[in-house]
Amino acid sequence: MSTYMAKPSDIQRKWYIIDAAGKRLGRVATVAAEILRGKRKPEFTPHVDCGDHVIIINAEKIVLTGKKLQQKYYRRHTGYIGGLKEVQYATLMKTKPELAVRLAVKGMIPDTTIGRKALTRLRVYRGSDHKHAAQKPEMLAF
Repeated sequence: MSTYMAKPSDIQRKWYIIDAAGKRLGRVATVAAEILRGKRKPEFTPHVDCGDHVIIINAEKIVLTGKKLQQKYYRRHTGYIGGLKEVQYATLMKTKPELAVRLAVKGMIPDTTIGRKALTRLRVYRGSDHKHAAQKPEMLAF
């Protein structure tokens, strides 16, 4: 008996909506990362991109537990000397909550060509409105 290997032509992609209102950031990110990679499918194959599309709504209502809003920082570097930029998560959640959710999901996806391709199927929205009704996404409860 041979092991089943999915082919890119056999992949059927579905659309899912995750409502992040009142949920913890890490829990939402892990569920989204699993769906983007395709790990919840029985035909998952590690070397084939078999994930689905994910829409995360209500990113501004997501919860960070403990003192993460004051102690956690988003850091990036411009590439110039002394170019380290730091933003506290309390500020980041007020100004760009979509970025905070996207960074959390990105940290749970492998940094490979398949992982980068999977991140293109992630859509994050601040409020409850999205523009993907034509794809008939199904609500994911967890």
